[in-house]
Amino acid sequence: MEILRTPDERFADLPGWGWDPHYAEVTAEGEAVRMAYVDEGPRDATPVLLLHGEPSWSYVYRSMIGPLLDAGLRVVAPDLIGFGRSDKPAAREDYTYARHMGWLTALVAGHLDLSGVVLFCQDWGGLLGLRLAAEQEQRFAAIVASNTFLPTGDRPLGAGFEAWRTFSQQVPEFPVGRIVDGGTTRALDTVEIAAYDAPFPDESYKSGARQFPLLVPDGPDDPAVPANLAAWEVLKRWERPFVTAFGDSDPVTRGADAVLQRLIPGAAGQPHVTLEGAAHFSQEDAGPRLAEVVVGVARARPPKPRR
Repeated sequence: MEILRTPDERFADLPGWGWDPHYAEVTAEGEAVRMAYVDEGPRDATPVLLLHGEPSWSYVYRSMIGPLLDAGLRVVAPDLIGFGRSDKPAAREDYTYARHMGWLTALVAGHLDLSGVVLFCQDWGGLLGLRLAAEQEQRFAAIVASNTFLPTGDRPLGAGFEAWRTFSQQVPEFPVGRIVDGGTTRALDTVEIAAYDAPFPDESYKSGARQFPLLVPDGPDDPAVPANLAAWEVLKRWERPFVTAFGDSDPVTRGADAVLQRLIPGAAGQPHVTLEGAAHFSQEDAGPRLAEVVVGVARARPPKPRR
């Protein structure tokens, strides 16, 4: 497997970003890659796992990390493989849902051996994170989900997603920074847009970003469906805190929060939030508010899962 690695100088002097990367070698299906992640705060504090989506990286959490650390929490924010400072396999077929799950599991359950985790997940961070929480149930104490879902191929993905997927496959150059800017209600400035472009020196580095839209299960024969269905069996009996914090201006995931609240027992009686004026990248439009939600969930001191 050919691996591309973004030069470090591409990440120099990013606006609003002051956290050094850590690195771990993670292996899935026999393929080892280097995954980058932020790991800040006391090691004995409640860990908050922040999982980003497509086509962003942990930079999307820059307005949340500080408040979470100020609240005394430990913050772990990985760059998914193909994004941020993490390795980028060059071939699109190197990216599968199963490999993404394997790489992330190797970091969280293997390298870091986290427990008592409060998960915050958005977009593909939820497609991976919700499954991870189900498959590693004993490690997770609570979940906050924003603009995400766990699809099982048994219902249409919606016109908004279909339009995005078509665009992602047909556009000659994949404009990462502009895509993030287009998924917010506030206008990102030019240096913020450049920060989202930083991991990708040219189109050859974008195979993972190009492939992600094709990995969302859209039919019952998708290879990810059995594992996602198994995860739902766990989530449908999940009684630990489950909080939704969805933007009111996201055409891709609109209404999914109501479904999650209805299906997951741990959502009952929780302080769910509708983020006014927040679009798909809720962290950009409402980062400080989201940090407040996560802090509130963490301070509720849910029982630490037994290992």
